[in-house]
Amino acid sequence: MSARANALNSLAFARSRAAAYAWDVTNALSYLVVDDDPDVLKAAVMALGAPQICVDSLPTTAGLEGRAANCDAVLLDMNFAVGARDGAEGFDALTRLRAADPALSVVLMTTFGGVALAVEALKRGAVDFVLKPWRNEALAQTMKAAADMTAERRAGMPLNLDALERRAIERALALHDGNVSRAAAVLGLTRPALYRRMERHGL
Repeated sequence: MSARANALNSLAFARSRAAAYAWDVTNALSYLVVDDDPDVLKAAVMALGAPQICVDSLPTTAGLEGRAANCDAVLLDMNFAVGARDGAEGFDALTRLRAADPALSVVLMTTFGGVALAVEALKRGAVDFVLKPWRNEALAQTMKAAADMTAERRAGMPLNLDALERRAIERALALHDGNVSRAAAVLGLTRPALYRRMERHGL
């Protein structure tokens, strides 16, 4: 077999392996909770945390798009400034998320008096909303449904193997708290191979 044929076979194998391990790792769900209230963040993380579910939290919308890039669903508060009730920051964050990743499902959090804002957010692309205080079981079901919707949307998009590989690596690292050795084992790679891929993807 020629060197070119060997190279093509190696590339094809690498791509099929990337898709395979991405499927295994991305079976784990990843949520991002965004709220300026630390008690709300803590309660949401506890309510949503479960085996094979990674829950990240963010107290501000700054850098939101980057943190949400590889999530399956985002739980987003409507107001962040003290005394704010118009949902302006929530709407702005929703718009940014929709622009960055149209497939990503966003669930809004609001108080009872903010239902009108939540309904407006649905019109702007949010998939659902929850009222504070929530029931943990209902919140978990809502986020799982949102994650399923994200998966359906992404399945209908053209396959980007580089993005798939990057997402798989990020998920593996998140699942193992940044431990490269464990992440490499899950992905079926050696540590040096994983480091090379991390460097290529800017991780």
